[in-house]
Amino acid sequence: MNLASRIDHTILKPEATLADVQRLADEAKAHGFASVCANPIFAAALSRMLAGSPVKTCCVVGFPFGAAKSTVKAIEATVAVKDGAEEVDVVAHLPLLLERNLPGVKGELLEVNKSARAANPRVTIKVIVESALLMQGVSPDEAEARIALACRAVRESGADFIKTSTGYHPAGGASIEAVRLMKKHSQGLYVKASGGIRTYADAKAMLDAGADRLGCSASLAILSAPPIPNP
Repeated sequence: MNLASRIDHTILKPEATLADVQRLADEAKAHGFASVCANPIFAAALSRMLAGSPVKTCCVVGFPFGAAKSTVKAIEATVAVKDGAEEVDVVAHLPLLLERNLPGVKGELLEVNKSARAANPRVTIKVIVESALLMQGVSPDEAEARIALACRAVRESGADFIKTSTGYHPAGGASIEAVRLMKKHSQGLYVKASGGIRTYADAKAMLDAGADRLGCSASLAILSAPPIPNP
């Protein structure tokens, strides 16, 4: 598997400009990244930049806190999809995950998914659960129970991926153990590792742990190492 095709080339800093997004779009097309992931204000422009290429337009929703009402997240996702986003990375409401409130998490995600897929039934939806926060300060059994519930809620909502992190939470980003637990409990979900993946070694470790996709802002540095051999 070509490493670049597993990477969402990411630019989410709040001061990012249209010129910055254009640079990432050009890099993504040149290297064959899976997508460019940007803030939804850039969805329409990014979609035009990537038109005619296999690189997908990806936008975040409810980013980075996940603290908006589900209706607001649903509207934001729908607008992004109508603007051309083919993939949406939505931040789940974290207190519900910490409480292991399955109906609450699932209900929120169902609303977002239903709305986004009404605009485009083929949109790929990834759900960010801040795995480092879920696993922080609790026993290994409780950490696994939280990750398992998050996977179940994401899966039963009809989303496609469970994703580790925004990269903005002080608890931290992706970890090998979080990816392993997500893979263990995925039952058909894809796993995206994101947050703190800055080197080829980081990327390979996440893929070896079971990640299907990586979210990286250091994509070019990662590709400076030799490609991962086919299994």
